[in-house]
Amino acid sequence: MQNEFTLILITSLACGLAAGFVLHRSDFCVTAMFRDFFLFRDVRMLRVLVFMIVVSMALVHGARAMGLIAYYPFPLLGAMSLTNILGGVVFGIGMVLAGGCVVGTLYKMGSGSVLSAVAFAGLLIGSALYAEFHPAWAGLTKQLAIFGTGKTLPEVIGLDPNTVIIPILAAGIVLVTTWARRGQLVMPAFVDGYIQPWLTAIALAVIGLVSYVVVGMPLGITTSYAKLGATVESWIVPDHVASLVYFQGQGLKYTPPFGDQMIAGGAGPAFDAVAAIQYPLVGGIVLGALVSALLLREWKLVYRVPARQYASVLVGGMLVGMAARMVPACNVWHLWGGVPILAGQSLLYVVGLMPGAWLGSVILSKYVVRAPA
Repeated sequence: MQNEFTLILITSLACGLAAGFVLHRSDFCVTAMFRDFFLFRDVRMLRVLVFMIVVSMALVHGARAMGLIAYYPFPLLGAMSLTNILGGVVFGIGMVLAGGCVVGTLYKMGSGSVLSAVAFAGLLIGSALYAEFHPAWAGLTKQLAIFGTGKTLPEVIGLDPNTVIIPILAAGIVLVTTWARRGQLVMPAFVDGYIQPWLTAIALAVIGLVSYVVVGMPLGITTSYAKLGATVESWIVPDHVASLVYFQGQGLKYTPPFGDQMIAGGAGPAFDAVAAIQYPLVGGIVLGALVSALLLREWKLVYRVPARQYASVLVGGMLVGMAARMVPACNVWHLWGGVPILAGQSLLYVVGLMPGAWLGSVILSKYVVRAPA
């Protein structure tokens, strides 16, 4: 195995373990942040999300100023297209119905949620289904491209990143400092082992930075869902999987920051660079949450819920899986990594995510968790 793969495997596994542990200890669910806002007008956790983005922005740009970041923008980011918004809408609907996004599903599954395991199966199915219409979607993405080849807002408007980001960062620091002084980032704690979400936000921002510096890009896991889906599908219909263009491509080609050889990977079933980066991260998040739950002696299978909730998380998982390929990527990639550098795809994704989460909340309250008559 190449040395590049070894360092990436170790780093991704460590990042996943740490992330899974703190995510479970604070129940840091991005889906719940949006859902609670639209259903209950509760903005407390959304403030924590903004806090995490501000901390990530400060860390990334501090590291960039010190020369610690090899790629800016990072690999796999593309130019902006209106399909980023459409994908964000579908993702928002799906994550609310699934009860979690791609990361939330993992840490909840590690703590014993059978519902999240069903959502995980839906994610694999949806990711694999995307391959069936990938050529048409890729064509539409090109047709709806906007602002040329620029990948970040500073690139689009032709300014140095510091000129655009420093004023935004300063405003963000003033905002979150005000919330902190008022105690609006602190949540009531009723259970042992609870970690305040604002502490988890700092931990996740640091974990994301470690990934960016060592692996060359922020945390990201959604291509591994397509890869897992393709692997399972190849056991059943290998010739069909081999015929799909999406599973033959290698969208990732780069030389890791601490390596001297180019590595490559894609969504197909082979073990490649994508597998080396994302499989340990996925497994680490599940395992980190499992360890946290076991240490608290609260791990148990949770499965006794109405059948319509199983149907909801399966359909929601499939929508999230497809949308994560359509955008492309997910909350962790865009909110932890893309928004802090003002990546165009990430900003458009958020534009679509908001109405999608609202629509998902409406569907959830009307058809899934409706109050008894």
